[in-house]
Amino acid sequence: MPGTARHDREMAIQAKRNLSKTTDPVERLRLQCLARGSAGIKGLSRVFRIMDDDNSRTLDFKEFVKGLNDYAMMIDKEEAQEIFRIFDKDGSGTIDFDEFLVTLRPPMSNARKEIIMQAFRKLDKTGDGVITIEDLRGVYNAKHHPKYQNGDWTEDQVFRAFLDNFDSPYDKDGKVTKDEFLNYYSGVSASVDSDAYFILMMKKSWKL
Repeated sequence: MPGTARHDREMAIQAKRNLSKTTDPVERLRLQCLARGSAGIKGLSRVFRIMDDDNSRTLDFKEFVKGLNDYAMMIDKEEAQEIFRIFDKDGSGTIDFDEFLVTLRPPMSNARKEIIMQAFRKLDKTGDGVITIEDLRGVYNAKHHPKYQNGDWTEDQVFRAFLDNFDSPYDKDGKVTKDEFLNYYSGVSASVDSDAYFILMMKKSWKL
């Protein structure tokens, strides 16, 4: 049970509502991502990663705008320039997109980050920092899944569907990195007000 569908719906509705009230360009971009559900910010990070041909983990303004357009973000050029300026702290004409994504994530308390990382470590059986189908075999029981029980899906298909929950909507590769996991749960976290409730939800979901 990664962040319930109900939380996702509530968060998307809330984000759309808040969009009309805010003028802060970074907050507007964050809300547009959250309006797509928990995987919204992660989806944008994937678009940027694909565009980063030379693996520099930086983007210039042209790439930044193209990434926003590819992801169908409703942001005009002036607003994009303002966001870019905020992140181009040293005036080099490029931004570090890891830093950009960390800032874009809705803020989370350390207690929330810690419980998310506990869940990640439990799932990452091999300890290589990426969750794959192999990792899930020992920790996630596919046999309870209704589609496995009625013969529609194999065990591997159940695992893949499970991983796809965390994966970017536009580039599902069957692997979930620590960042993707955090990005996903920062979206879920945005729809849960209380730390105690969020931690309880995570403990129950992952039997921590």
